[in-house]
Amino acid sequence: MTTPRTEHLVLPGVLTAGQAAATVAGLLAVQREDGAIPWFRGHHLDPWDHTEAAMALDAAGEHEAAARAYDWLARHQLPDGSWYAAYADGAHDDVTGRHRETNFVAYVAVGVWHHYLSTGDDTFLDRMWPVVYAAVEFVLRLQQPGGQIGWKRDDDGTATADALLTGSASVHHALCCALAIAEQREEPQPDWELAAGALRHAIRRHPERFLDKDRYSMDWYYPVLGGAVTGAEAKARIEAGWERFVVPGLGVRCVVPNPWVTGGESAELALTLWAVGESDRALDVLQSIQHLRDADSGLYWTGYVFEDDAIWPRELTTWTAGSLLLAVAALGGHEPTCTVFAQDGPPRGLEPDCCG
Repeated sequence: MTTPRTEHLVLPGVLTAGQAAATVAGLLAVQREDGAIPWFRGHHLDPWDHTEAAMALDAAGEHEAAARAYDWLARHQLPDGSWYAAYADGAHDDVTGRHRETNFVAYVAVGVWHHYLSTGDDTFLDRMWPVVYAAVEFVLRLQQPGGQIGWKRDDDGTATADALLTGSASVHHALCCALAIAEQREEPQPDWELAAGALRHAIRRHPERFLDKDRYSMDWYYPVLGGAVTGAEAKARIEAGWERFVVPGLGVRCVVPNPWVTGGESAELALTLWAVGESDRALDVLQSIQHLRDADSGLYWTGYVFEDDAIWPRELTTWTAGSLLLAVAALGGHEPTCTVFAQDGPPRGLEPDCCG
């Protein structure tokens, strides 16, 4: 018998109730008292993975801990609406990556919307709205004439026009969530709608506008996970890359042709498969990466080099555990997670063609 908190995190061959509780406890053990969630203690925090881990905590019912993670972002947002790319062990005054990446900055909107759907906390949404608004405005200042999003701004203010497909797809997801927040607050943002539509068109129809990173599995599935590519086109995209990236029984390659499967990419692919109605295959993928689970901590190793039978790197990352918990939550019918990542109507609280 499971508790209401974790019953949707129990999945055959993936997590028992006890294992789910251990994974959540592992995340909580890494979180600092100030709310920061680094990759692991002693490593850095980046805003995207910090947010993903906070979303996993909400999926597990740890709403207070998740709220502290968002409060960390609110306290340390820079005047231009961004965050730095990396903070040593989550210490806001020890910056190790001084550029600002657009998809890192935008992702706060996904997390805030997920937390609101998980809690119904209007006070939280009111408090975080200025944070989300400033973050989105920062990101859209780097949108290019073709719709794609330049991937970073350097510390000296120099903007990079080059766009990454994975990053832009993640920004598309964030814009849809930001628009959902705006709708909830009855503060329409037509400029954001236009920006999301232009971005979606670039992702769907203009691959030449993005740097060529097609060796990376994230460039394969993220246009689908980010909601820019949907329906039959989404399923066709997944089929086209399946044999190239999926290693049966082991997981998903991070980079082709490297013999290295990674837990984060595998869990995100499973979430993508769920979003396009392929729950059985999603389950298979999640079951295939259980060799990455560390029984002592409940967390997951980042990756495995199968030609050498070696765990590499030797790190148990919060974002790997977070991505797995979110995929399991979607498969388990956790309504806030399903709403945030669903592709069928209305996606993320919006009309199906809002970003088309």
